[in-house]
Amino acid sequence: MLRAPKLATYDDLLSLPEGDRYEVLAGVVVAMPSPLPRHSKPQGRVYRFVGGPFDDDDGFGGPGGWWIFVEVDVRLGPHDIVRPDLSGWRRERLIDPEARPFDVVPDWVCEIASPSTASRDRVYKKHLYARSGVRHDWVVDPDARTLEALELVGGRWVEVGAYDETATARVPPFEAVELPVGRLFLPPKAPEGGAG
Repeated sequence: MLRAPKLATYDDLLSLPEGDRYEVLAGVVVAMPSPLPRHSKPQGRVYRFVGGPFDDDDGFGGPGGWWIFVEVDVRLGPHDIVRPDLSGWRRERLIDPEARPFDVVPDWVCEIASPSTASRDRVYKKHLYARSGVRHDWVVDPDARTLEALELVGGRWVEVGAYDETATARVPPFEAVELPVGRLFLPPKAPEGGAG
């Protein structure tokens, strides 16, 4: 008799070397590549422009009311433990901001698109976030220099905005502040070769 393969859980992630980057998707441990600068810059900038007024400035002039984290483990099921590039919870929903992993579904996730993770971020994880009840999903694409914002309505994703680098936008759920989309990215590369 054939034995079914064992589905990975959070315990399997704990057995891996500290500092390595993995997720569990559909019971399979998946390695996450180290971020390149063109990925890391938008991640830090989104944290600055969103985390600043909504998390760090709580009580200091910003709207506050959120916990915003970079790459924390979120258990959406026993065999689905994700590590979004950024994730956020309204403070009244996340009582223990030091838990590991978080078992409370985020109110917002943001993935920074990269060629090596595009299909799992835009297909599997997007469906997983919808099934789990994540309310807002952003995809920031450093190559296209765009931000796509989705909201979960009736169990389906609805686009609430798509912005290129020329936009200064108020993007749900953080529409209380303006987001300068072009400032999320590294400066554009100069064209190769010179005028001749």
